Amino acid sequence: MGILSSLEKLADKIDAVNEQIGRLVSWVVIFLVAVVFIDVVMRYAFNTSFVFTQELEWHLFGFIFLMGAGYTLLYDQHVRVDVIYQRLSTKARAWVNLVGCLLFLFPGVALIIYTSSVFSWESMKFMEGSPDPGGIPFRFIIKGCIPLGFILFFFQGISMFIRNLQIVLGVPNENQAGENQEGEN
Repeated sequence: MGILSSLEKLADKIDAVNEQIGRLVSWVVIFLVAVVFIDVVMRYAFNTSFVFTQELEWHLFGFIFLMGAGYTLLYDQHVRVDVIYQRLSTKARAWVNLVGCLLFLFPGVALIIYTSSVFSWESMKFMEGSPDPGGIPFRFIIKGCIPLGFILFFFQGISMFIRNLQIVLGVPNENQAGENQEGEN
């Protein structure tokens, strides 16, 4: 049982990291709402708009999506069709999650990390900025969030895999970070 307790500690640490990042991202959402509000007021009240503001909106949205993906997985809030899954027992759901991680999540996310790292590195190497006058000069920052966000997502997948492995093996888990196992019994 030593290896399982070590794996559970690893899962707890991964969960804690994505929990903190999720809290940070929630504040960025408020900032995004303020930026969109200002853009709308400027556009309709003063008949003007700025390229910087419009680009900032999609940069913030991209940041929220990418950096919040691990947090969303932590709380099992990703979109899926639950027609069959919701009717399965806890152990059967754990098996579906294990197989899903091995066949889809890990390979797919690893491919995205690999390809986006090359893409991101090229952008950082040339300090890529917006091609539009008045745009954001540091476009490479948001491109750097692509592999980083998927790395966080990958690690949260490892945590999810560990938690579901515990369910399949019948190992009790008292330190679950999220509420994602609530009501599954």
